[in-house]
Amino acid sequence: MSTKDYLEKDYYAVLGVPKTATAEEIKKAYRKLARQYHPDSNQGDTVKEAKFKEVSEAYDILSDVKRRKEYDEARTLFGSGLGGQRPGGGGSGFDFGDLFGGSGGGGAGERIGDLFGGLFNRGGGASRTNATTRPRRGQDIESEVTLSFTEAVQGTTVSLRLTSSASCTACAGTGAKAGTTPRVCPTCEGTGAASRNLGNFAFSEPCRDCKGRGLIVDDPCPICDGSGRAKSTRTIQARIPAGVDDGKRVKLKAKGAPGENGGPAGDLYILTHVKPHPVFGRSGDNLTITVPVTFTEAALGAEIKVPTLKGMPVTVRIAPGTRNGQVQRVRGRGVTRKDGTKGDLLVTFEVVVPKELDDKARELLTEFRDATAGEDPRAALIEKARSE
Repeated sequence: MSTKDYLEKDYYAVLGVPKTATAEEIKKAYRKLARQYHPDSNQGDTVKEAKFKEVSEAYDILSDVKRRKEYDEARTLFGSGLGGQRPGGGGSGFDFGDLFGGSGGGGAGERIGDLFGGLFNRGGGASRTNATTRPRRGQDIESEVTLSFTEAVQGTTVSLRLTSSASCTACAGTGAKAGTTPRVCPTCEGTGAASRNLGNFAFSEPCRDCKGRGLIVDDPCPICDGSGRAKSTRTIQARIPAGVDDGKRVKLKAKGAPGENGGPAGDLYILTHVKPHPVFGRSGDNLTITVPVTFTEAALGAEIKVPTLKGMPVTVRIAPGTRNGQVQRVRGRGVTRKDGTKGDLLVTFEVVVPKELDDKARELLTEFRDATAGEDPRAALIEKARSE
């Protein structure tokens, strides 16, 4: 993709966020769109596959603080009249046609070169390094996985089937049909870059004839249509660390698409979805559970058994006079942290009132009521209400 294409693209519009969006808002928008357009969920839909690539490209720029700043600054400069009036009048916005199609006014000098160099990983002039041998990092890959509550808390290993771009096996990545070889691009002499002179400054962009590869393929490979790249499907075993939460994005370094010409592989990002548990809940590093207790256990105190996640029940002592909704902490029975320690189990007591009473129970409760008739638990509440 040329420098012109990058600058004319509105990455904020691609993700559907304003230019003032926070990093969290950008990440949230990307996750939503990545799930919607991911190739694994839209097999054979080339339109959604292209949209997924566009969304990923936008996120790569806007999720990186430095690259986002450079992108914003470059677009600001070109939107503030760097090249003068647009042909035909009507405004002082910069004309991309002047910059990329003909002569343009100078004055930005090294600043423009610095912006382009940082944003597009190029310097101000064309590199003489052969583009066909320059190592290139592989693309990052996004995937999703659904975990049980226990797997998320304790960690697990999952099998993932990944589809990514890799070197075409039919042409060994050359892009040329078997029995033929590509030739060095005469325009850029194999560098893959062309220098554009704009008067007071110059910058490089991918060669338009070879599209930055440094080679011209006269007889393209029928498998990859001359690109040298093809779709590759593989299955990997991915380790999900203990303690991941629902919606967390796990990064596995160098597990993405393979690099080119010895370049490093991209990274794999796994979006996790966690199923709810019928008994346990979660609050940060702590597990939660609501345990029913009888009126007499709460009033007189007792020792009860409380279940733990994938472990033996623990004995919890209920203090006499325990109130409904009171919480008690059981140390070390929660979520495993990165350092190997564990959070706690938070036990909430729920006093259960019997729906039916036999004659003996009713008689005893009546005696209890009469014995405590002098105490009104609502007296203080009523007094406070009157005082306001």
